[in-house]
Amino acid sequence: MSRFNRLPILGLALLLAAVSSVMAQNQYIGYVYPAGGQQGSTFAIKLGGQSLIHPSDVIVSGDGVTVRLVEYYRFMSNEEHGLLRQQLNELNKKEVSVGEVMAAKLAYYEFPGRIGPELEQKPAEAPAKDAPQPSELDIAKKNLIERINRVFQEDERSPAVWSNCELIFAEVTVAPDAKPGRREIRVVTKHGVSNALSFYIDQVPEVARVPMKTCQISILGKEAQAQRRRPAEEEELKVTIPCTMNGQIAPGEINRYRFQASKGQKLVMSVKARQLIPYVADGVPGWLQAVLKLYDASGKEVAFDDDFRSNPDPEIYYEVPDDGEYVLTINEALFRGRESFVYRITVGELPFITSIFPLGCRAGESVNIEMNGWNLDKATLAPPAKDAKPGICRIAATSGPLVSNDVPFAIDTLPEVLDKEPNEDAASAQKVTLPVIINGRADHPGDWDVFEVEGKAGETIVAEVNARRLGSPFDSFVKVTGPDGKVLALNDDHHDAGSGMNTDHADSYLMLKLPADGKYLVHLGDTRRQAGKEFAYRLRISPPLPNFELRLVPSRIVMPSNGAANLTVFAIRKDGFDGPIQLNFKDLPQGFESPGATLPAGQEAVALTLKTTVATTEKPVNVTVTGTAKAGDQEIVHIAVPAEDKMQAFLWRHLLPADTLPAMVFDPNYQPPADRIRPPIRDEDRPKDVQPTLQKASVEWYLRQLETLYQEWYLTDEFANRELAAVEARIIK
Repeated sequence: MSRFNRLPILGLALLLAAVSSVMAQNQYIGYVYPAGGQQGSTFAIKLGGQSLIHPSDVIVSGDGVTVRLVEYYRFMSNEEHGLLRQQLNELNKKEVSVGEVMAAKLAYYEFPGRIGPELEQKPAEAPAKDAPQPSELDIAKKNLIERINRVFQEDERSPAVWSNCELIFAEVTVAPDAKPGRREIRVVTKHGVSNALSFYIDQVPEVARVPMKTCQISILGKEAQAQRRRPAEEEELKVTIPCTMNGQIAPGEINRYRFQASKGQKLVMSVKARQLIPYVADGVPGWLQAVLKLYDASGKEVAFDDDFRSNPDPEIYYEVPDDGEYVLTINEALFRGRESFVYRITVGELPFITSIFPLGCRAGESVNIEMNGWNLDKATLAPPAKDAKPGICRIAATSGPLVSNDVPFAIDTLPEVLDKEPNEDAASAQKVTLPVIINGRADHPGDWDVFEVEGKAGETIVAEVNARRLGSPFDSFVKVTGPDGKVLALNDDHHDAGSGMNTDHADSYLMLKLPADGKYLVHLGDTRRQAGKEFAYRLRISPPLPNFELRLVPSRIVMPSNGAANLTVFAIRKDGFDGPIQLNFKDLPQGFESPGATLPAGQEAVALTLKTTVATTEKPVNVTVTGTAKAGDQEIVHIAVPAEDKMQAFLWRHLLPADTLPAMVFDPNYQPPADRIRPPIRDEDRPKDVQPTLQKASVEWYLRQLETLYQEWYLTDEFANRELAAVEARIIK
């Protein structure tokens, strides 16, 4: 099996190599809802994950976004729930007080129910002028009752996904001039920093459905018991377009949105679902497969989409034929659902790019880019800057104040030419000089583009197509024929382990040693015989250009005080490059050091260690790893892209890139400060005539639970002391 087939699967080698680092990276978030918001707005978010105890911050990459942590709900034991139930029953008795000390903490406690996304925001009713004003104690008692009730409302004893059970509520503020587009969100705790999830800043007004409770595990034959039961008023939302709708899909559920549209409007309906949670480990196909439908006022279906080309997220373009109400629905293709099946739908007369041509250019050269799509009549597309470095960048169009979706654009160093028709066979083959990148497209169904190159015996040439990885629907097939017309090599699909979210590996690649001097023909076509202006490609024909890419797992570094962490660096070797790669951290902050590592020749993975003499870091600091190698006389330097090892649909593993590599040092002995000091137990709280029957060791767990709930401000002084006194009275001295 070749290296190129072996590495993308990852498998056991990756798993074993990364075990030590993964064990130290326990902080995990499985979803954020809503997964974004509008410029110039403040809104609430809910995150689900695990190992998030002692959260200290929620961070969003880029400028213009701040987050305030509001509340954390850990998964509580049945015994802790029992204690909370007892406390709640007592609080509901009118004569019970919360105590002076607790009032100071809870009188104005901002529990998440107050800022959570609501179906409809209603102003608070002003109290009557002659109504008695509640005291600070009354307010504190009310807030504590609501806080405990929220624990019960959010709790699920039998969750479908245990790794989403711990909940964090936060408040996000987006500056009016925050740049629209994708960001990354992470949770920071006193024990580390989490993986990153996608978080979008958009431009139009937004609505969010009431957040879902953690889904219950379904039992075979009783699946209906696990389905969400929502009030009738939450089944369908009435919205005003343009608008972004945020929701979560529950099992068996269809979400409906009703809006008014006018004749002649050119509406784009764009979904982000798989883009938010790219890989689901325990389900096929391995992500939320959204289905989008549009109905007119009579209930007739007028538009449908379940994906956009190779992108599983659907897009609909619809020119409104008549004034009236329309209903947009979204559901999961297999009617699966859970709290992590988060989506965003944006509807409006918005600019949307469906394709560009060419798909790239040579570094430092100007290029005219043809743009196709919807609502682009007054839009302009800015090409990459002339000093843009080789690689893949993303470009977008602007139409007035609105920014379109962004699309990938390749920048390379080789000479470039355009495909020139007709060149469909050997007789009309387009002559090209190596090395070269040809920008072309399939002009008509069944179109073959043929290119003639001069070769010598013993020379090696590479033919590589970049199309699907750049958003084109072109499904390439490449073959090379010799001077005698015989097929010498061919390829349909080539797996690229470095292509991130891509699971549709339809781009071709082959490397061939030429047997004789003469003319060779490179034939390129679409396997499905499809064509159109969107079916663009970039075909590189050149001698081998030895190179590599690096992926670093996991996408964050967590170290104990004065300790170390191990990472795994993977090399994706290209065009036969087989040499050693020297790995080093770049410009580490004071207190951090690394001996670096060498990835030996021919190998694909190596461990890299980072050490620290720091006791703790209050916030994570971003670090960078570089890889340096030599191919002949040429030195090659690349940054290692942080990534998470993700599983899709029980089997396939992927390296999902992240934007940043945060490093954090934590105190493994950290305990939250005991900011409540319990008053002495009163004599009247101690039970009389109780026979001691318990060993202290047997009830220590119970005493710890009491103390934890007390320090978390769930229990009043009176309740905690009475419970402690009852237990202590039964302990054998």
